[in-house]
Amino acid sequence: MKKYFLLAILFLPVNILFPQTIGERAPDREPLVFPTNAYGADLMFGEGGFGLGGFYRNNLNSTLTLFTDMSISEAKDENEFEYVDYWGRSYTVGKKNRIFLLPFFAGLQSRLFANDLGDNFRPYINFAVGPTMVVTTPYEREFFNSLKYAQANYTFGGYIGFGANFGIDQKHLAGINIRYYVIQFFNHGIESLEGKPKKSFGGFFITLNIGSMY
Repeated sequence: MKKYFLLAILFLPVNILFPQTIGERAPDREPLVFPTNAYGADLMFGEGGFGLGGFYRNNLNSTLTLFTDMSISEAKDENEFEYVDYWGRSYTVGKKNRIFLLPFFAGLQSRLFANDLGDNFRPYINFAVGPTMVVTTPYEREFFNSLKYAQANYTFGGYIGFGANFGIDQKHLAGINIRYYVIQFFNHGIESLEGKPKKSFGGFFITLNIGSMY
């Protein structure tokens, strides 16, 4: 009798566990629904230097987003060379103007692999076009003093980019975007270096996006 009692104790856990089907997977988690609107700031690092910007985004659906952004960044001629004198002061030989790009763009952003990747990593491609103001100030004058002599020029431009948003926080937005800007003049151009007008501005920018969603 004791033998049968011991066998019953040994097989009891097996009988309890048996109803659980081996290999049964948990149901997939429902995809997160992020807020429709977002706004924030862009920190830009490019060939010409550092830039700052801001953006507003509106989700048209789960994969397509309409956005506007604006920024200010410095542009340089690729032939510029900066020198440092004996007293530690830097200067660029032959430089005539400081140049600042102020684009105001509107564009579309399309999320990639939405059904294959988790919500904590949301890659996308984007493009934008719009008017651009290019401001020049005389290099021979001190930076703040030169702002009184600023001149504005107007043209059009745009960019294409690839980036990603990170995290599952539904209030705060964080991401990175690598963009290639094209800003083109069709007249005589603008002189960064004396006697060498430049018609095409832009180049690659690495842009960090920090914002809020609501």
